[in-house]
Amino acid sequence: MPGRRAARSSRPCRRCPPRPGTAPPEGVDAGDLTWAEIVAGGNYTNKVVARGTTLRLTDLAGDACAHVLLFNADQPWERLNVADTVKIPWQAYVTAGHPLLSDAGRVLATVVADTSGHHDALCGTTSRGANEARYGDGEAQGPSPAGRELLLLGALKHGLGPRDVPPSLSFFQGVRVGDDGALAFMGSAGAGGSVTLRAELPLVVLIANVPHPLDPRETYTCGALEVLAWRGAPTAPDDPLWAASPEGERAYLNTDDYATARGI
Repeated sequence: MPGRRAARSSRPCRRCPPRPGTAPPEGVDAGDLTWAEIVAGGNYTNKVVARGTTLRLTDLAGDACAHVLLFNADQPWERLNVADTVKIPWQAYVTAGHPLLSDAGRVLATVVADTSGHHDALCGTTSRGANEARYGDGEAQGPSPAGRELLLLGALKHGLGPRDVPPSLSFFQGVRVGDDGALAFMGSAGAGGSVTLRAELPLVVLIANVPHPLDPRETYTCGALEVLAWRGAPTAPDDPLWAASPEGERAYLNTDDYATARGI
């Protein structure tokens, strides 16, 4: 509703620092952990990760909504293309096994595990204008920041600008399409849901943790998001995901050819 504003004093810091001494996931050596952070609601984070990195996002309280953008760190004009991400596997509902495609026909990352199942590849993130109309403010440093404004701040840290911020992919707040074509907001699967990605190329990762644009709640509501990343290996030809479909296999082959030529 217009005019509704969250109290600034009640909101946590814009960026929460990595937690010292974070325990790695089971089976992961502590020395391989490369990123450990809690992103509070209304905040964002960004980092460059190596090829093969495993990235796990966890909705700690059931109210997070991670709006994610991925860029090829070596040539950031290559970026996540949500339309191709839906088209290549012929599936609009992202879950385990789903490749995340770039606009160059390569796989930037693969979803390798998913305990939430409540995600969205259709709506993108929130805009400043929409947040101003709904909450009374949409600025990045205001009480109800829009996702695009926060993703732009992250992009600027990597030499990118407004034209480089495409539609994002959202995790933990689901959307489904009805028989009549209308979008239905499904909300969260509950606290503790996680989604795990594998970086198939060196990536710039941008994440804005803000309410989904279809979230019907009148107040600006978004819970904490845990981000963990650790070293690993990219998807190999002997992985069943590689040959799950002819279109997907072509995308993985394109990715491998690019990486081999660059020695990464």
